[in-house]
Amino acid sequence: MPDQEQQIKQKYYAEAMRYMDNATETLRKAGEDGKLYQDEKYVKTACGTAYNGVLKALDGYFHTHGVEKRKGRKSIEYYRDNIGRLDKKMLSYLNSAYEVLHLSGYYDGILSVPVIQSGFDVAYDIIEKTRS
Repeated sequence: MPDQEQQIKQKYYAEAMRYMDNATETLRKAGEDGKLYQDEKYVKTACGTAYNGVLKALDGYFHTHGVEKRKGRKSIEYYRDNIGRLDKKMLSYLNSAYEVLHLSGYYDGILSVPVIQSGFDVAYDIIEKTRS
């Protein structure tokens, strides 16, 4: 069973990292001018992709920790409730990723390089934590 669990973790980790690679590539297309990105469209797309990478990693983490799959669309409450039961620190990371990547980056189109970079950093932290 441990081998199977490790394979599942690796599968979800690889997929989450693929999302992050795509997000990073898209963010490069936004162009930087000092502390601001130049093209909102690319920033929004990159943030949405990175956030989906976080959710993919969490899905794998839930799978290996016995969290029951939910059919249909999963809300942020689903992720918060389940990760809150498993790892309080990761809940804080999730909340940061949600605020920065999903709300500020994807919906609001914030162009601040340091803010968006902090969201990407948290996303990578979550993905790495779900790997082990």
